[in-house]
Amino acid sequence: MQDGPKRVTTNGDSERPNVARLFDYYLGGAHNFAVDRALAEESIKKFPVAEMVRTIRSFSRRVVRLCVEEMGIRQFLDLGSGIPTAGNVHEVAQSIDPSCNVVYVDHDPVAVAHARTMLRDNLNAAIVQSDIRDVGAVLRHPETRRLIDFTQPTAVLMVGILPYIVDEPAGVVARYRAALCEGSVLALTHLTKDVEPELVDHIVDLADGMESELMPRSKQDVEEFVSGLKLLEPGLVLAAHWRADGELPGTSAAADASTYGAVGII
Repeated sequence: MQDGPKRVTTNGDSERPNVARLFDYYLGGAHNFAVDRALAEESIKKFPVAEMVRTIRSFSRRVVRLCVEEMGIRQFLDLGSGIPTAGNVHEVAQSIDPSCNVVYVDHDPVAVAHARTMLRDNLNAAIVQSDIRDVGAVLRHPETRRLIDFTQPTAVLMVGILPYIVDEPAGVVARYRAALCEGSVLALTHLTKDVEPELVDHIVDLADGMESELMPRSKQDVEEFVSGLKLLEPGLVLAAHWRADGELPGTSAAADASTYGAVGII
């Protein structure tokens, strides 16, 4: 285990908090700086933000295991991945089958720089620096083309990213769906104010303070993204409850009620 984060050259720096490094800290990663840890600890004292992030990561781990163990999927496209820290997609998938290929996508140069450092010795995993709304650029990128064959079943993960797409998120989802062959999987989560509006308002304020706009959506809104997919049971539910048998319950019921999750088959 590393004693601390590697110092990487990015367009950001260690003087300002960064969303990707903040999430890394919440997940127990080592790729964060003192300024990130200070803000993280301050936010944790006010509301269960770390539990919310861990709930989403737990959902992602369950989906990846299901894809590899039960569906035979061996290639993953993780959109808006941030820093692929503890319990990340390639770690989970490759622990089951080392031949699994994973492409992470993020536009944040800080996240990309850290990820490239982490993945430099892994020939079956890479990160693409791109805005996920530019679907063509993501799909045509040389690393995507090297690692993913879209004529074969692929899992596209949109975990935690859709609230950052303020305009036309359904169109973005639809364009990725159109690139997938039969038997592929789309998994997503989405922040919601349906159950715990006050808590989610804190998350929105935290993001706003870091110049990131977040758009929580209702269950009805999220249903549009998965319309036409064959949803795996139990369908579109709170992510903390999606096939959570055997998982330790969250430490905060409010955190568990802040995010929807679903997995659909093309």
